[in-house]
Amino acid sequence: MKITTLVVDDEPLGREAVRVFLKADPEIEVIGECETGRQAVEAIARRNPHLVFLDVQMPDLDGFAVVDAVGPQQMPLTIFVTAYDKYALRAFDVHAMDYVLKPFDEARFFKALDRAKNHLRKGRWDHLGDKLEELLRERQGNSYAERFIIKSSGKVVFLKSGEIDWIEAEGNYLRLHVGKDSYLQRGTMNSVQERLDPKRFVRIHRSTIVNVEKVKELRPWPTGEYVVLMHNGKELTLSRGFKEQLPLLVGETI
Repeated sequence: MKITTLVVDDEPLGREAVRVFLKADPEIEVIGECETGRQAVEAIARRNPHLVFLDVQMPDLDGFAVVDAVGPQQMPLTIFVTAYDKYALRAFDVHAMDYVLKPFDEARFFKALDRAKNHLRKGRWDHLGDKLEELLRERQGNSYAERFIIKSSGKVVFLKSGEIDWIEAEGNYLRLHVGKDSYLQRGTMNSVQERLDPKRFVRIHRSTIVNVEKVKELRPWPTGEYVVLMHNGKELTLSRGFKEQLPLLVGETI
């Protein structure tokens, strides 16, 4: 089976250089090229490539913003492309991410490509989502995800985090509830919780996170739990194990 590959670079010569190198490898199938970060986000969601060559510096969404929009856990295996920033390169090495430096050196390019192919052959790419997430948090400091990208019914939905009412776990997936609609996205509660602003999103159960602004009222139960009534009428449960989150829901010390 061929390794489907997406090339993302706002410079035509940059895309051409990557494409020329990849053409020499019979295991690689280039399924698309993108010149903007927004195009990359949509192409990754639609085409689900195995591998992405991703430019760091782009005018609309840079490489890290693309990772943020797609979601670190949903990103394909990624080789960053950069012309600068020695500190970023060190970060890539420390976090087991690879990179190629412009102008491309043939030996270095194929070393990065071989490394990626070995990861894919051995099925060792899943943990790289955690590495991307860690790297993204370091690069962004205290910033949190402002939007999610969801592939739904053959289309790509750009979802602002503030629009989400609540999130629940469904096996290896997350269901994001937005008004009358809901969307499935692969991921874990821990991974999505780390991407969300803790002042706006509170975990009330091991399988439930709520948007504080969408909570209408709280009702105590004799069992020590609380009913969390959402503005849309949905009733959720604040379990006893997450009772310490109560002050975050009411905005004061209990």
